[in-house]
Amino acid sequence: MKLKNTVRLTLLAVELLLIGLISPMILHASDHDDGEVTTKGRAVNLTDLYVFREKDQNPAAAQDDLVLIMNTNPRSLPRQPYYFSNTARYEFHITRVADNNATPTGKSNLTLRFEFSPPDASGAQNMTVTAIRGNGTQKSNNLTTTGAPIRTTPLNTLPVLSTVSLGGSNLTVFAGLREDPFFFDVEQFFRVRAGALGRGPAEGFRPANQAIDFTKGYNVNSIVVRVPKAFLQQKTGVNTFDVWETISVKDDSGNYQQFERLARPAINEGLILTQDYLNAFNSIPPSLDLSDAAAPVRNEAVATLNAVDLADGSDNVDPNAIAGAFLPDVMRIDTTKTSGYASAFNSKGSPIGGRMIKDDVIDITLGVLVGSPVSDNVSYDGAAGNPAQGHRPLEANFPYLPAPN
Repeated sequence: MKLKNTVRLTLLAVELLLIGLISPMILHASDHDDGEVTTKGRAVNLTDLYVFREKDQNPAAAQDDLVLIMNTNPRSLPRQPYYFSNTARYEFHITRVADNNATPTGKSNLTLRFEFSPPDASGAQNMTVTAIRGNGTQKSNNLTTTGAPIRTTPLNTLPVLSTVSLGGSNLTVFAGLREDPFFFDVEQFFRVRAGALGRGPAEGFRPANQAIDFTKGYNVNSIVVRVPKAFLQQKTGVNTFDVWETISVKDDSGNYQQFERLARPAINEGLILTQDYLNAFNSIPPSLDLSDAAAPVRNEAVATLNAVDLADGSDNVDPNAIAGAFLPDVMRIDTTKTSGYASAFNSKGSPIGGRMIKDDVIDITLGVLVGSPVSDNVSYDGAAGNPAQGHRPLEANFPYLPAPN
């Protein structure tokens, strides 16, 4: 059983990495820098998506609530205010899935949209939350259940938590700066990759007492929402959901164009080198991930996989087959399972446990790059005696993410 699980995790790593390369959006997966163009400001740049049962983070929480986290605005400096764009739509997309082994459709049954006003003198922004059902029905609210405006949390203040009524359900919403919870020694990863590709000396990862977490000390803009499972089910009894997130920006004609997309965590910078591919695929829905348009991205990902010899030279893994099995790219969560990125898999070996805040998603994928389990030796809590890594403790209650630096 242990060997079987090890093989499963290794294949999963390939799948995720490949997916992150192959799927346009995954390319964001933690995409702190993907698809860079002159018009993409930090406020409309996605970084990470987290989806989990709240009771797995907080045993005192309600049994049937889920938490969705969208992080944007990477590398935000400490003690500096940053705001959500007032010309963008930040959206979670959710699909109901009757069978956790089913191929994702990449078509949403529900979209949760967040829109923001310009900041006022206090640094707060008013917010409108909209639920859009698959049949086009929309319910919007810009007031809490007490009749107050839904507001973001200004810098250096306690979290503003808003209870919002939508379609007969109460959602809890937080939006504001938080510490970036992602962790990765990205600088050393690029050295390791260069050596593997013959573009530099062969190197391994730094030991834990020397490894550097490139997000340490930075903040992100976070949207955190608690949703009752019944709100997602819509009387269907479905317990599995596919989730992804997007940012759409208003163009000169007043129309909104999708600008960013993200789901499973992976290393977009790791295998996809062509920025035009990232930009093009950021603009399409996951339902098009298996289209002919995705072929160039898939081909580039496979070429990099083969060059780095991810399957330790034995050619026992077909990257194309793995990519095909794990697209369209969504983050699937079976709410009957314990949440966690590597905690649950379906019969195809695909992850179905969502993603917790402290999940070490990079270690899973990095194992593929050297053909066996490996770690970049960076963790959320950090290593003793190494001030270059380690994050603040998570908050005990919603929104769970630590206060900003």
